Amino acid sequence: MKKIIHKAESRGFADHGWLQANHSFSFANWFDKERIQFGALRVLNDDLIAPSMGFSTHPHQNMEIITIPLSGKLKHKDNLANEWLTVESNEVQVMSAGTGVYHSEMNASVNDHLSLFQLWILPYKEGVFPRHDQKVFNSEDRKNKLQIVVSSFDDEENSGLKIHQNAQISRLDLEENIEFKYQFKYNNSGVYLMNISGKILVDSTLLKQRDAIGLSETSDFTIKALETSELLLVEVPML
Repeated sequence: MKKIIHKAESRGFADHGWLQANHSFSFANWFDKERIQFGALRVLNDDLIAPSMGFSTHPHQNMEIITIPLSGKLKHKDNLANEWLTVESNEVQVMSAGTGVYHSEMNASVNDHLSLFQLWILPYKEGVFPRHDQKVFNSEDRKNKLQIVVSSFDDEENSGLKIHQNAQISRLDLEENIEFKYQFKYNNSGVYLMNISGKILVDSTLLKQRDAIGLSETSDFTIKALETSELLLVEVPML
């Protein structure tokens, strides 16, 4: 088994006033040659956005973009639709940028901060027609069990959101002292696990809040919750 450990404090950080951004991988003005990407996972940003603030219209191309609000409410608008669409903290949004899309992302609240993860995954197919989709995911459905929120268009087993990559994004909430064995879906893939909150052991490696670990060259691994914990697991091809 190969492991890459990223402690929370080792991430890139940018304070823009209205935006507090933590970068797991090289992004914008933060560059680390050892942290360009993890397989097909190119970006995992942990953003805190002030009320009524956000990202003005900007372009994307040939990238699968997944947005997971943790608290608060996001509003999104792109050149595929004429109205603002809201994404709640119990939802996930995917966008295939494909041939090119322009979009804006804002905190929909005038009072509360918005906390979210945004992931960029390199696609296996470029030049697709741009699209976006979103879906509600009940937190009860990930209590001590894996909740798959995003999977490949080629995966007919799961009914979650779809992207153009043989990837699987899951949420998992573990109660204290519960153990869970993660079984890889694909051969020659890796899993980037972000500990959203709590404290866990991943095959003897201790992870606290916002610590992450990348695991590859194995078919499974075991997680034990030392306290109630929320996890994000991203399985991607190791390019």
